[in-house]
Amino acid sequence: MSTFGAIRKAGFDTETTGPDPTQDRIVTAAMVVRGGGKPDQTFTWLINPGIPIPAEASEVHGITDAMVQADGQAPKAALDDIASKLTDALTYGMPVVAFNLAFDWTVLDRDLHRNGLPSMADRLGENLAPALVDSHVIDKQVDKYRKGSGRRKLQPTCEVYGVELEDWHTAEADALAALLIAEAQFARYPQLNTYGPARLFAAQKAWRAEQQAGLQRWFRTKATPEQGGAPDKVIDGSWPLIPRQSGGEDQ
Repeated sequence: MSTFGAIRKAGFDTETTGPDPTQDRIVTAAMVVRGGGKPDQTFTWLINPGIPIPAEASEVHGITDAMVQADGQAPKAALDDIASKLTDALTYGMPVVAFNLAFDWTVLDRDLHRNGLPSMADRLGENLAPALVDSHVIDKQVDKYRKGSGRRKLQPTCEVYGVELEDWHTAEADALAALLIAEAQFARYPQLNTYGPARLFAAQKAWRAEQQAGLQRWFRTKATPEQGGAPDKVIDGSWPLIPRQSGGEDQ
């Protein structure tokens, strides 16, 4: 049986106009392919989202309105290319890895819908359990009680698994980080190698629901108002995709 570290796989990441995957838009994306005894490949996209990029988003990922207006691709062509490459990888059986996959999968879904393009479900087929790997969900499952505020973010998680990178918060670096964290997780917790795509997909779906339910309880019962606490706080536990809402909320 091949281990996860040995097989060919793809890391995926997006940087966006903001923190809400149901409303915000992709401005840059990357897919990093490695393993399987073949040379690494990197695909990157710079997209003009057609709306202003807020200053606070530019401060995170470094992409500005001027950059996308000068060099950004039109969304429809770029998004179709992203989705096509992900579909090719998954159809081939190649795992696609992301850190907090539900964010990237959801923002891609909404951007595809916004531009009149087929969804990933349309492209993959409803009965195909894709080989999706979320190194954030896995981290929270295999190491449930890590202490310290912010220790579940990408950079601190890299430290836990001995992953060293530069150029944080570029899509390319973050896609590679997600891949390297996952490789380290499957090496440290070899039972993960026994799951297979369908079982791991189902397990991550259940783990994410449990994790988000616990976070919701914390916000409702322990968090202060300054931390966002409220007795009616709702944290969506859907994975890998936050469902579209009826009534046109997702635009």
